[in-house]
Amino acid sequence: MKRLLYPVFLSLLLFSCQNTKKQEIAYVKNSGKIQGTFYHATYQHPEGKDLQQVIEQKMKEFDQSLSTYNPNSVISRINRNDDSARTDEYFESMYAEARKVSENSGGAFDITVAPLVNAWGFGFGDQNRKKSPDVKKILEYIGFEKIKLEDKKIIKSDKRIMLDASAIAQGQSSDIVGRLLESYGCKNFMIEIGGEVACKGLNPSGKKWQIGIDKPIDSPINNDGDLQTIVAISGVGLSTSGNYRQFYYMNGKKYAHTINPKTGYPVEHNLLSATVIAPTCMQADAYATAFMVLGVDSSLALCNRIPDMECYLIYADEAGKNQVAYTDGFKKYFSE
Repeated sequence: MKRLLYPVFLSLLLFSCQNTKKQEIAYVKNSGKIQGTFYHATYQHPEGKDLQQVIEQKMKEFDQSLSTYNPNSVISRINRNDDSARTDEYFESMYAEARKVSENSGGAFDITVAPLVNAWGFGFGDQNRKKSPDVKKILEYIGFEKIKLEDKKIIKSDKRIMLDASAIAQGQSSDIVGRLLESYGCKNFMIEIGGEVACKGLNPSGKKWQIGIDKPIDSPINNDGDLQTIVAISGVGLSTSGNYRQFYYMNGKKYAHTINPKTGYPVEHNLLSATVIAPTCMQADAYATAFMVLGVDSSLALCNRIPDMECYLIYADEAGKNQVAYTDGFKKYFSE
C-alpha cells in the first residue's frame, strides 16, 4: 500500500507547487500623460487584469471637476463666475481639506491664490514674465475666508476671486486612483501622478514601496536622477514640493513658483524642498505646499501638531550647503 501512496502523494505535491506558482500573479505597470503631467501605476490585480483604460477614464472624470486647463470643468466655470456651476463630490472633498489646511497653516496654503500665481507667470493664464505684477491691488481679493461653499455653489465676496487647486488636486487624484484600484480588488499598488504618491500593500519584491526623494537641484528635469534619500512606505500618501523645478529669472533675480498668499510674492527663504507623508496624498500635497511658504522652523512646529503626519525638509545653511531636518516620526520611513 505504501508503494501505491507514495506516487499519489508526490503527484499531489507537484500539483500543489504548480498551483502555487499559478497564484503568483504578476504586477501590471501602466504609464502615460494626464493632467498636463505623467503618471505611473503599478498594481497587482487578483486576476492579473490591466486596468489602464479605467484608470485613465477616472482621471479624465476627475479633470472635469478640478482642471483649470479644462474650460468646462467645475472650477473653470466657477472662476469665470458661471452662475449655473455646481460643485461635485471631487470639488467638495478638495474644498473641505483645503480649508482645513488653510486654517491650520494661518493662510500659508490658499486656493484663492490663483490670480497671484497667474500674475507671476506660473498659472493657467497668460505667462507674462517681463514685469512684476501690481501685488497690492491683487491682494485685495486673495484669501480663503473670502469664499464659502453653500448648497453646491461657491459664494465669492469679490467676483475677481479665482481658484487654483493644483497644489492639492494632484495628490487627491492619486488617492482617487488608489481607491479605484482597491474597488477592483487590488491590495498591492502604487500610483504616482506628477510626483504625488499613494500606495498600499507591498511592491513586486514583497517589500514596502521604495520612493526616492530628489536632491533639490535647480533644473526643470533632474537628468542625473540624484536622490537625497529613499523612503519605504505603505498605506500612506507622499508629496514633495520644491522651488527647484519651476522658476525663472527676471533682471537677474530668481522667481520660484511657490507664492506666499499673505505677501503676494514668490517665497524667498532657505527651504529648498518639503516632503510630507500623511494618511492621504491630498493632505500630504497641500501641507507640502504650505511648508514651502512657512519655512523650516514653522513647518516642523505645525507638522508636529498634526496627527499621523511627518515631514522631511531640505534647506540651505548660511554657507549655502544643503542640510536636512525632519520630524522624529519620519525616521521609521527611512529605507534600510
